Amino acid sequence: MKGFADLYTAIDETNKTNEKVGAIADYFRAAPPKDAAWAIHFLTGRRPKRAVNSTRMQILAASMAGIDTWLFTECYDAVGDLAETISLILPDFPDAEISNDSLAYWVEERLFKLAGLPEEDQVRALADDWRSLDRPSRFVYNKLITGAFRVGVSQELVVRALSQVGGVPVPVISHRLMGDWSPSEAFYLSLLAEDSGDANISRPYPFCLAHPLELALDQLGDVSDWHAEWKWDGIRAQLIRRDGESFVWSRGEELITDRFPEMRAICEALPNGTVLDGEILAWGDGIPQKFMALQKRIGRKLLSKKILEEIPAVLTAFDLLELAGEDFRERPLAERRAKLSELVQTLHDRQPDLPLGAESARLPKLNLRLSDQVTGATWEELAEQRLTAREKNVEGLMLKRLDSPYLVGRKKGTWWKWKIEPLTVDAVLVYAQRGSGKRASLYTDYTFALWDDEGKLVPFAKAYSGLNDEEIRRVDAWVRRNTKEKFGPVRTVEPELVMELAFEGIQISTRHKSGLAVRFPRIARWRHDKKPPDADTLKLVREMLGAL
Repeated sequence: MKGFADLYTAIDETNKTNEKVGAIADYFRAAPPKDAAWAIHFLTGRRPKRAVNSTRMQILAASMAGIDTWLFTECYDAVGDLAETISLILPDFPDAEISNDSLAYWVEERLFKLAGLPEEDQVRALADDWRSLDRPSRFVYNKLITGAFRVGVSQELVVRALSQVGGVPVPVISHRLMGDWSPSEAFYLSLLAEDSGDANISRPYPFCLAHPLELALDQLGDVSDWHAEWKWDGIRAQLIRRDGESFVWSRGEELITDRFPEMRAICEALPNGTVLDGEILAWGDGIPQKFMALQKRIGRKLLSKKILEEIPAVLTAFDLLELAGEDFRERPLAERRAKLSELVQTLHDRQPDLPLGAESARLPKLNLRLSDQVTGATWEELAEQRLTAREKNVEGLMLKRLDSPYLVGRKKGTWWKWKIEPLTVDAVLVYAQRGSGKRASLYTDYTFALWDDEGKLVPFAKAYSGLNDEEIRRVDAWVRRNTKEKFGPVRTVEPELVMELAFEGIQISTRHKSGLAVRFPRIARWRHDKKPPDADTLKLVREMLGAL
């Protein structure tokens, strides 16, 4: 545990990528394989469920520190992070023996067993754990207990470190980390092995991702060198058919086969050794529906016949990664696309009564479509097509070089996403709350309001991003000077600051006071030139919704 805590500290204390990769690689070289496997598990974003009730942890920490709970609450409010507050407030225990046990021991024998203990035994065990750890280890352990462990590394950096340690190419490591796996000594050794049996039938490929378009169109070269298609607003997924079994993986590496019976049906129609990449979309009236329609299906344990009929799911396929068991990713997009088109056509030819094409109002029983190619003789013509994206319920255009391979992760130059401009409104800041992590001491989480028909400000959306560091510091100072009321961690502030919010979509919502919900709200800019009366109204947003 101490070695993993030291790694956490090393990563947290630098913003230099190579230093982070070096620290991770050094840890892997020194750690026992089982510890290394658990470290990969946590560093790549997999987190355990909360093991101990937050209130119980606070009461125990206050008791062990010899302070009143109100004082602990004030400290927690100042720090903003429970794990850090506890690690700071607990004293050293001179009579305690500091543990040198492995990370695997602390996870498997201590952390996982905490959750199943009766309350009295749980409190006793947690107290023993805190006494047995030094302060940095106690902090990391608390992060794991609360399910809030995160540190400033991406999976790509972990993969690079593993590649350095094992001498295995980055794409191979990335592929081996996809899908279901359990942290174990055998798993870690298989990651670094020259041949680890990579033919795991369920394993998806690492997704190829696009960068937002940051070049002028004329810098991309001739438009004929590019394939353009709509940027769909659904769930990115890979459909896999191998050895007579079917698997559907989301981009978040979640197995979602059972949530979408339509996708399972597509898989079962595919020839063995096939992997498709595409977007799962809610479909109706011959066009994709907004993502918010698909959300009505997400998270449901049981899918009724009614919901399947009202919100059918379709796979719009746009890439072919494997065919007849052969990896197609190194082939150019033009070839992959041609093979994909042939495959989709063949599947539909087996059901000749089923229509093809984007304009069909009837939904095929086999809910599979080929992603539409958007054509234009010039970049200007494609730009005009892009302007119609919102009426088609899509987010803009994808631009992909016809000669591009299917790369691992987000690489610049071959795939670009050319999104339409977001919707915007001017709103008034009404509530503020401290952030988390490095922003735990700053008010960075904001709630904004719009004017209703009666001239009252009604909370409309929360936004956490968009301001730079200097603006955050200025808003934080302003919140501290202009707080009207406190409700736990939330501060009600004077309604004076106006900011422009950007968002991708709107829907009616009975769960919000405003009666509206927006997708991906963020701060576009601080409107120093506007006063609260200049802010927009809920009526305007409802009109936006009607126009979409």
